[in-house]
Amino acid sequence: MTMANEDTSVVRALRGLTDDSASVRLRAALAVGTAPDARCVDGLVGRCAVEPDFQVREMLTWALTRHAPADTLPPLLDALRSEHAQARSQALHTLSKIGDPVAWPAITTALMTDADDDVARSAWRAAVVLVPEAEASALAGVLAGQLGRGGRETRLSLSRALIGLGDAMTAVVRAATADPRPAVRRHAIATEKMFHDPDAGFDVAIEEAKRIVALGPEGQEE
Repeated sequence: MTMANEDTSVVRALRGLTDDSASVRLRAALAVGTAPDARCVDGLVGRCAVEPDFQVREMLTWALTRHAPADTLPPLLDALRSEHAQARSQALHTLSKIGDPVAWPAITTALMTDADDDVARSAWRAAVVLVPEAEASALAGVLAGQLGRGGRETRLSLSRALIGLGDAMTAVVRAATADPRPAVRRHAIATEKMFHDPDAGFDVAIEEAKRIVALGPEGQEE
């Protein structure tokens, strides 16, 4: 293939990523991932920030994982500082899929406590994938500080992230079971149950935690 043909292919792929049709955008992302070209990386990252279709976003992430980390990490790390929540969330999601530990220092407490639940959830998942073993306990402390946050999906994501840290999470989650806030206690108790019983579903664990919290330390309802 000549250089002119290669340039035409890149232009066509980048144009496809912004097409009005989600199916066209999906095929364009698939094509870029199938034949990786570093010249498409910025376009992929930029599209992640605004793409409305979940399946297309997943294909964009897959396409980025097919490129060399040396090409993908710089624009992804830049996206973590974006004012747009989706840009931050998708960059974190993609970094978790790439799994390069070089990205660990960029997974800040600010991202893990982001006001946007999607950003925070993506940061939790990325942090658990990238954290060095020596820093797992400190990460557990940051995550435990988010116990009780959000709705069901957010709390389930946090429980899974904490459980993903293994024994590093046990002390901080145990401490949280005595937190004065009932929502935090319930979430901590449910997370402990899921950790010790991997077959326990989140909803069942939460219902059991509600009963425990309602009975109180002396067996009386609060």
